[in-house]
Amino acid sequence: QVQLVESGGGLVQAGGSLRLSCAASGRTFRSYAMGWFRQAPGKEREFVAIISGSGSSTTYADSVKGRFTISRDNAKTVALQMNSLKPEDTAVYYCAADLQYSVLRSTYNFWGQGTQVTVSS
Repeated sequence: QVQLVESGGGLVQAGGSLRLSCAASGRTFRSYAMGWFRQAPGKEREFVAIISGSGSSTTYADSVKGRFTISRDNAKTVALQMNSLKPEDTAVYYCAADLQYSVLRSTYNFWGQGTQVTVSS
């Protein structure tokens, strides 16, 4: 069982930066791939980034490539560094975990409660 708690959301101007964190519980944390997804009002939840259990592999959505960086450490924390933010990045951001390395939302069994990111123009 894995429990996830996100933090770090907030309000930022376009061009600014935010760093999201996801704190995970569970003794087998390093076995899980960790993903970030986001959901804007009226839209479906979409893939943002994923990092493998070892941290050696990452994948990004085209819309955030070059601006966002996902990372993880041994202290059961996964971070999403978001730079050059745009108004279209406004959404609730969710951390997710699964044993499979996948960009598909349906794959993930464990989810955090989400954290709001708002980018003003």
